[in-house]
Amino acid sequence: MRILALIPARGGSKRLPGKNIKLLGGRPLISWSICAAQKSGCCADVMVSTDDPCIEKIARDYGAVVPWLRPAHLSTDTASSVDVAIHALNSYEAETGPVDGVLLLQPTSPFRTAESIRLAVKKFGEEAGRVPFVSVSPASSHPAWCFRLTESGMSPFLAYEGSRSQDLEPAWVLNGSIYIISPERLRSERSFVTPDSKPIIITEMSEAIDIDDQYDWIYAESVLKAGLVVDTSR
Repeated sequence: MRILALIPARGGSKRLPGKNIKLLGGRPLISWSICAAQKSGCCADVMVSTDDPCIEKIARDYGAVVPWLRPAHLSTDTASSVDVAIHALNSYEAETGPVDGVLLLQPTSPFRTAESIRLAVKKFGEEAGRVPFVSVSPASSHPAWCFRLTESGMSPFLAYEGSRSQDLEPAWVLNGSIYIISPERLRSERSFVTPDSKPIIITEMSEAIDIDDQYDWIYAESVLKAGLVVDTSR
């Protein structure tokens, strides 16, 4: 299958300024995702969509395709990842021909491995590209322990009469690390997650790290320094 790996990397970040080029383990954050995609050997190209010339240069230095700077209307806080992906997909297919799948790799998931990417592409291929796949990890807080606040106090989101966590059905959350979908489904449904999406189960906690703010960054650094990440992307 012909797979386009797409890494969206906007220059602006209010919670953690410059995070996509901030050094993690001695190299820019975005390079982790570029290198993992390249190491997987599954992708026709690794394309970066950015509005920032600094990100553009770094991405190209690491071997990614950056054919243009993203238009301003797709570089705002409100621009959706779907709109960004379809814009990049349309441009790429116009230049190089059709692809069978779009593999979205957010640069804020630096410890996603080449092995996990290969697994996602393999599962996608086994379904002949008809079904999207998304990566999931065990939920850190089970829905049974979540509450809504009311005027009279608290009420549970789920009706649950037990008290032992080991009795609960396992719960899973999207970790934002890997999304893969066919161009047709992406364009028609305008979402990477559909009612028939299937899971790519990732149990390694480091791969589920999603860097959104300073606290996430400190956590990622500490996990890396503790030797809890095996960098298979180099």
